[in-house]
Amino acid sequence: MSRETLVELTRRTMAHAKAGTVPTEPNVLRVPATNYYDRDRWALEMDRIFKRVPLTLGFSCELAQPGAYKAMEVAGVPVLLTRHPDGAVRAFVNMCSHRGAMVMPDGCGTARRFTCPYHAWSYDQSGDLVGILDRADFGEVDTACLGLTPLPVAERAGLIFAGLTPGQPIDIDAFLCGYGEMLEHLDFANCRLVGRQTVAGPNWKLAYDGYLDFYHLPILHRDTFGPDYSNKAIYDAWGPHQRVTSPDHRILALDAIPEEQWPIEKIASGIWTIFPHISVAAFDAGGKLYMVSQLFPGDTPEESVTVQNFLATFEPDEAGMATINATMEFLMHVVRDEDYYTGNRIQRAVKTGAKTHFLFGRNEGGGQRFHGYVDALVAAADDAAYRAVLEAGQVVHQ
Repeated sequence: MSRETLVELTRRTMAHAKAGTVPTEPNVLRVPATNYYDRDRWALEMDRIFKRVPLTLGFSCELAQPGAYKAMEVAGVPVLLTRHPDGAVRAFVNMCSHRGAMVMPDGCGTARRFTCPYHAWSYDQSGDLVGILDRADFGEVDTACLGLTPLPVAERAGLIFAGLTPGQPIDIDAFLCGYGEMLEHLDFANCRLVGRQTVAGPNWKLAYDGYLDFYHLPILHRDTFGPDYSNKAIYDAWGPHQRVTSPDHRILALDAIPEEQWPIEKIASGIWTIFPHISVAAFDAGGKLYMVSQLFPGDTPEESVTVQNFLATFEPDEAGMATINATMEFLMHVVRDEDYYTGNRIQRAVKTGAKTHFLFGRNEGGGQRFHGYVDALVAAADDAAYRAVLEAGQVVHQ
């Protein structure tokens, strides 16, 4: 069914390309400019979005073998992901039960035990406390109650999702609204991680707006790749998750090929986003290379950090790695020196109060939908309201 959906969407895109049309929203959306810097608003976004929805924190290929782990900090929460010997992924708050030290440093590796660097308390792959230094002298404690604090976790389509709030379960299928089946076509489960780099940016929403925006491509990126792309966008939505394509004339090459022979890499093209913080773009680097951008809020409303993860569908040789490294350098330049350079300047300007609202036009439906979900989740003060927002998610094909 998901391939049939992609074929259907490709037909729709081809029709727009032939007619010179694009789908549009009914109205222009006005978003309060204060949403990009107000500290109270930002605090609600952290609590009601980043600490409540499943976040895409890793890739199956990062934790390919039992004992593999990944430690990272997300929205102020230290997280430890690990592949258990039973094959399932586990997630924990990366915090020792003794005196709160982070058990593992940020990064990836393999370990049979996780040992705290402060007092050498150790934990197994299940998060159970299995070692206390000088236990006979420490005193009587119930080790069964002193394991690492678990976090909810799920694995879909080669991606690892986790929640940041202990004891608050995540329903990954309800959250993805059928999007997981579409993401399977990107084949992340069979990719290999070949590179990673980070770039600092402005407010997380200001940075994320750009990933949903084709309007700026030929303008802001005029000296890089912009002239090759249209500034028109077509959005498909599965709940809050969106795919962005364009009625580009190059899609018309499929007209000469029977639909059943349309290659998956053509009909699954575009920018794939996972709410609230993931963007996936594909590039040719001697084979398909994905840049999966993980956008995380910083320590203040005016900061964010984006981790650019590069996943290859092929095993690169020495020449292939040289091409990948050149692609990574180019994309760092584009994001850091074009997108985020502009975003950081917007961040400074918006605080002047000179403009009360930002505008999202009728062909900027991706940004309109994104901010609609952000507003709805911020307004969802309790679990029932949060579930209602997710249950209201519908597949939207434009």
